[in-house]
Amino acid sequence: MKLEELIENLQYTELINFKNVDISGISYNSRTTKKDNIFVCITGEHTDGHNYYQQAVEVGAAAFMVEKPLDTHLPQIVVNSTKRQIADIASKFYDYPSKSLNLIGVTGTNGKTTVTHLLQKILEYNNQQCALIGTLGYKLNSDDNYKEAKHTTPQAPELQNLLNRIKAQNIKNVVMEVSSHSLEQNRVGGCTYKGAVFTNLTQDHLDYHKTMDNYFEAKAILFKGLKEGAFAVINNDDIYAERLKTTIAQGVKVITYGVKNDSDIMAKNIEFLSDGSEFDFVVNGKMQKRIKLAMSGMFSIYNVLAAVATGIAMGVDPSSIKALESERGVAGRFETVVKNPLVIVDYAHTPDGLENVLNAGREITPKDGKLICIFGCGGDRDATKRPKMAAIAERIADVVIVTSDNPRSEEPLAIIDDVLKGFNDKKKALVEPDRAKAIEMLKKISSEKDVAIVAGKGHEDYQILKDKTIHFDDREEVKKVFLGIN
Repeated sequence: MKLEELIENLQYTELINFKNVDISGISYNSRTTKKDNIFVCITGEHTDGHNYYQQAVEVGAAAFMVEKPLDTHLPQIVVNSTKRQIADIASKFYDYPSKSLNLIGVTGTNGKTTVTHLLQKILEYNNQQCALIGTLGYKLNSDDNYKEAKHTTPQAPELQNLLNRIKAQNIKNVVMEVSSHSLEQNRVGGCTYKGAVFTNLTQDHLDYHKTMDNYFEAKAILFKGLKEGAFAVINNDDIYAERLKTTIAQGVKVITYGVKNDSDIMAKNIEFLSDGSEFDFVVNGKMQKRIKLAMSGMFSIYNVLAAVATGIAMGVDPSSIKALESERGVAGRFETVVKNPLVIVDYAHTPDGLENVLNAGREITPKDGKLICIFGCGGDRDATKRPKMAAIAERIADVVIVTSDNPRSEEPLAIIDDVLKGFNDKKKALVEPDRAKAIEMLKKISSEKDVAIVAGKGHEDYQILKDKTIHFDDREEVKKVFLGIN
């Protein structure tokens, strides 16, 4: 593509040394820049791409998108925000692929990954191929292996490239997790969504967003961008539901789901069992059938309702819910790793997420058994949620083991000290900073009748320390300690 064509709709402030050169691709990392790329100098939290332009010149970059002029004879397009406006040229370069797709965005604090996977299953049950993009990577169908994605929502050039490849394979449906960061940073700019799903909004990422109002406004960007003919699926039980509805334009169909408040799609007469859950499935006030799930926990009910409501909005029959009856969920999401005691690994790393999984664990804990919780909190993240998570664990669990999560640049013991401030009775908290030893401690204090929740890391197979990242998988450690499997 010619540079002139690439920037024809771009809001720029100045052109320097402009020549209508050929552009072979878009790069924002000098180490991966290729010949004839346009190099976008992104100003980030820790690095400034303007400092690396010379390396991009040396490997053959043809032009630059910048916020300030560079000392080079090559063409430069000066814009107000390279971080936000990279999406404009990325979508243009790949010819706006989402316009040809049924692109569904799923956002919320918890449940995004599971909802996207369940929706993929529903569509495939109806013989509709569906690609998935999210926390675990991306896959073109449910049997496909994950390919790595660096973020829950990839940076704009990777995302638009991926959507273009999906389009080229004649896959019409794409369901994508959309993080608040990606919305705030415009990584999904240029995407045309046929539908958006809101799961919930609870405290998380306040190290970045600072306030819950800011966090809400970031999520709301997805819904404000919906055009006439699109649809919005909203958790009607969430305290932000009504506020979110006010952001949605006329001509966008709103479908609600819930358990407590009257909604279009509902679960009633819910019963939790040792091997899953049951509920009456109600659509527009009419009982459809009694559903038995292999998944347990109220959060699982909400995730299923969100996925089914979205499927219905896309035109599939409500009876398609039976496609989910045998589903056991997503790796690292309330995943049973061993039995007797029942040890469950979950990704819960927010106050609301931890409360949900512990309540689900309490539902299946025998009267003569204990509910045990192992958790830690991540370093370099919102510290205000640490004592809140402790208070939740103390209230719901019988025994709590406080350990490390991903401490990053912080001292593990300093993070644990923050956590311990949330306990009314610190004697109830067992402390073991070494996560592997904490799981060993779990074995020593548990009986066959107990239920244990190992929370925080879920599917992750690494632990981020101050000076390195090591291999660490809660599921592997549990199997090693309880079953002797290495």
